[in-house]
Formats: sequence, C-alpha cells, structure tokens
Amino acid sequence: MEAPLFRNLRPLILASGSLRRRELLGSAGLAFRVLPSPAKEKKPLPGENPAEYARRTARAKAEAVLDGLGAEEAESAVLAGDTIVVLEGKILGKPASHAQALEMLRSLAGKTHTVVTACCLLFREKGESRRLEFHRESRVSMWDAPPALLLAYSAGDEPMDKAGAYALQGGGGVLIRSVEGSCSNVLGLPLSEVMECLLECGIIAHASPPRS
Repeated sequence: MEAPLFRNLRPLILASGSLRRRELLGSAGLAFRVLPSPAKEKKPLPGENPAEYARRTARAKAEAVLDGLGAEEAESAVLAGDTIVVLEGKILGKPASHAQALEMLRSLAGKTHTVVTACCLLFREKGESRRLEFHRESRVSMWDAPPALLLAYSAGDEPMDKAGAYALQGGGGVLIRSVEGSCSNVLGLPLSEVMECLLECGIIAHASPPRS
C-alpha cells in the first residue's frame, strides 16, 4: 500500500453526493466524511454570469452543511462544489428528461463548450467563519456524433444527473474529441487547486515520509 501524501489537521466534510467527487478527493488519500448538502440549486440571477452563478451555488451548498453541524463537529471544514456546462453563454444544467438530454447533446455535438466548476471551503476559526472560494474552467470539444449515437446515449441513465447530459468518465467519453485544461475539473473537482486550498487554509498538511 502506498504511503499517504497528506494528513488531516481538521476533520473534512465533502458536501456532495457525487460519486466522482468522492473518488477524486479519496484519490489524494484524505480522510473525509460525505454529507450531501440540502441546499437546492437555483436559477441564475439577472445579469449573473456563469462563473458567478456556480460560485454562489457552491457557497450555498457549503453554508447549508456548516450551519447544520453540531457542537461536536465545530472544528470540521466543509468543501462544496458546483459544476456547470456553458455553451455560447447559456448554462446547461442537469436534464429533467431523456428528451431534454438528447436536446442538450444535439446542441453540444460538433462544438466546443466550457465546463465551470466552483468550489467553496468553509470552516470556523476562533468563533468566526472563514471562507475561501474559487472556480476553474476547462474547454471541451465534441465531435459531430451521428444522431443514432446521441439517441442511444441519451436514453440511458448516465446523462440524467450530469450537467450537460454527459459524463466524461463514462460512456459519454466517446462523444469527446479533446479537453483543454483540467480533466478533474470536468469531472467535478479541480483536484490540484482543491489540495492547494486545503493546504493553504491549514485543513491538511503534507504527510511525513516513511522512515527507511
């Protein structure tokens, strides 16, 4: 078994039910608890750009979990994320039906779109709340897949809980020609930036190297 790269200085809570985010964070060898946020995703505000919307949504998710913690978890840090797909300035969320999934995939086929993931880290220090948030963008190009392929993929379960109606790590990967930027960002958690954030805020530290 490989030695862990990091150690926790505070308990960490992942405010997301996303299996992919859980796997990404777990790949770094961190100890954390999964506590999906009860916050509901809302529509963009008038004049709000996609990055601002994603950051506001991630912040609301983190705040809802932090506010619900008991006194015994007062030292915990909460990490939340929100991922959206943006095509020509329009935000594509999760499809409400297979028909809507197909419509999204048709609009993305043969084009390049942007994936924005916003992250929010919340914790209390000396009785005061501290917040650090950021967002990252990646550009994803899809080939002009034949209608039959889009129809077959949209009919499955995978697109239904994914922004833009596709999963890079799953069957939706066959629709992708290239990714410019962080692949983990497209999957829902820009891992290197998250680790940098956790280190900077003193939530984690580098693990001591094993003695020879």
